[in-house]
Amino acid sequence: MKKLITFVLATLTAFSLTACGGKKIEENQNNSNSTEKTLIVGATAVPHAEMLNEVVDNLQEKGIKLVIKEFSDYSLLNKSLEEGQIDANFFQHMDYLEKDINKSGAKLVSVGAIHTEPMGIYSNKIKSLDEIKDGDKVAIPNDETNLARALLLLEKNGLIKLKDGVSSGATVLDIVENPKNIEIMELDAATLPRTLDEVAISVINTNYALVAGFNPMEDSLGIEDLNSPYANILVVREGDENKEEIKALYEALTSEEIKNFIEEKYNGAVIPVF
Repeated sequence: MKKLITFVLATLTAFSLTACGGKKIEENQNNSNSTEKTLIVGATAVPHAEMLNEVVDNLQEKGIKLVIKEFSDYSLLNKSLEEGQIDANFFQHMDYLEKDINKSGAKLVSVGAIHTEPMGIYSNKIKSLDEIKDGDKVAIPNDETNLARALLLLEKNGLIKLKDGVSSGATVLDIVENPKNIEIMELDAATLPRTLDEVAISVINTNYALVAGFNPMEDSLGIEDLNSPYANILVVREGDENKEEIKALYEALTSEEIKNFIEEKYNGAVIPVF
């Protein structure tokens, strides 16, 4: 009987120690995870999300879990950031951000520039801009900034002439010469690759051109200068630019590793500016 009581007590003690030990392990795991910060970044798929994927491990080593949320419609990204659905976004240039802020009043700021994407002219119907016929349809992005960029690119290639002095604020109302009477169609930027069969040419942002399988340096009929001022930036809510996790993200995106990744993967279609 004495042996039986001793055995029961030993068993209960062992169970108690195991339970306490299990609880302690669980608490330690929770404590170790509690120091990890989660950073949700919204981006268009190519090249932005691809670049972000390249820095996931880098940030993980610094205790930051990077969650990448892809958007096909970039017009939603600043609103999502303003509303707190994401912590940062990566898709736009400064001119786009400033115009969006003027419209919405959102308190968003740039952390810094990362790369440029020269805008190009594409076609499924012609091999040269010399083949443009009278009255042909030409599609361009319908957002204010990229619309102006597209018009300037059309002007650079001799298809239209704009009023003297207009640049980033150009609209179709600023066209003073249209020798081939081209019909300009303003469409959502994301739809431009899908509507190529309906137009003679389309002016497409590089991110959407890459997704559609185009190589901007080989397939475009005309392209912006490589020193384009429209550098893509990392954007956050005002006041968040000094957060350690945001600084770490920008540092990772402007590292030598990412510079090499950009140059090797995109062959000049995407150009690092750091």
